Amino acid sequence: MTVGPPATALLPRVVLLLLPHVNLLDLAGPAQVFHAAAHVGAPYTLLYCAEQPDITSAQGLAFGQVQPLLPIAKDDLVIVPGVSLEAYASGEARISEPIIRWLQLAHATGAHIASICSGAFVLGEAGLLDGRRCTTHWEVVPALQARYPRARVLEATLFVHDSGVTTSAGIAAGIDLALALVEQRHGPLVTAQLARYLVVYLRRSQTHGQESMYLAYRTHLHPGVHRAQDYLTQAQTSPVSLREVAAHACMSVRQLLRAFKEATGITPLQYHQRLRLELAASLLRDPEVSIAAVARRCGFDDPRHFRRLWKRTFGLPPSRSRSMRPA
Repeated sequence: MTVGPPATALLPRVVLLLLPHVNLLDLAGPAQVFHAAAHVGAPYTLLYCAEQPDITSAQGLAFGQVQPLLPIAKDDLVIVPGVSLEAYASGEARISEPIIRWLQLAHATGAHIASICSGAFVLGEAGLLDGRRCTTHWEVVPALQARYPRARVLEATLFVHDSGVTTSAGIAAGIDLALALVEQRHGPLVTAQLARYLVVYLRRSQTHGQESMYLAYRTHLHPGVHRAQDYLTQAQTSPVSLREVAAHACMSVRQLLRAFKEATGITPLQYHQRLRLELAASLLRDPEVSIAAVARRCGFDDPRHFRRLWKRTFGLPPSRSRSMRPA
C-alpha cells in the first residue's frame, strides 16, 4: 500500500481504482479510451486495483481477483471511477482509511489523480479537492460543495484540470476526461484520430477559452474528409493545392469540395487558414516574436494578408489581440 519508486514499465501506466458499487461506464469508458490509444500509436498499460479482491459493480457485474492497492510512481495516472449515487445516499460508499492514505501518497509522489462522477467524493475525503476547482455529476454538485467547503465546485462543466488533479462530470463524461488526458500527453491530432477510432464526438470543457482548431470540425464520420483534415494539419505551414488534398483523401477535387463542405460547413482552404491562425494564436503569446515573424512561421508570405485575415476572423488586428491575451 506504500508508494514506491518509479516503475520500470516501458509504457505509461493507468491505474484504475475499483470501489464497491462502481458504475460500469465510469470504469469502462476511460479504460476503453486508454486501451484504444494503442491503435493511434499511443499505447498505455492498464492496471486495476482494489482494497479487496472481489468487487461487485452497481449494475451487478462481479470482478474477481482484482490486484491489491499498487505502489504508484510519479508518472502514473490514477483514475477513480464513481460509484452509484444511491450508495452515497445510503452511506454504503464510505471510503476507508487505507484508500485515503493510498491516494494521498500517490498524489504526494507526483502521480496525476483523476475522478469520474461521484469519484470526486473519494478525492474529497483524501483532501485532494481543497483549494482546487473541481466538478462532479450535476445531481450531487450541491452535496460535494457542502461536504467539502474548501473545494471550488463548478457546475455545467465536463471536466476540470487543477494542479495535478482532474475531475469530471457524470458517467459518459469520463470518456471526455480520458480524451483530454490523452491530449495532454500526445497532442490534439492524436486525440482527434483516437476519437474518430472510438466513433465519439470530441467535446471540450467549459474551462477552455475556445475550442481547439485541431479538434474542431471533427464531429462527422466521413473517412475521406478526415484524411483531408489530417493532411491539412500536417501541412499546416506549407502551401497546398486542392489536387494534393484530394489525392490524400482518395477523392476527386469535386468530390472533396462537396463532401468537406457538407461535413464541416467550411471549405478546405478555410480549414487550412484556421489551422494557421491557431498556430499564430500560440505564437502571439510570445512578445519577443514580431507579428511579421509570426506570419512567416505560420506560412503567410505576406504579413499584410495575415493581418487582414486575422482581423476578418477575430474582429481585431493581431497587435490588439496580443495585448488583450492573458499572460
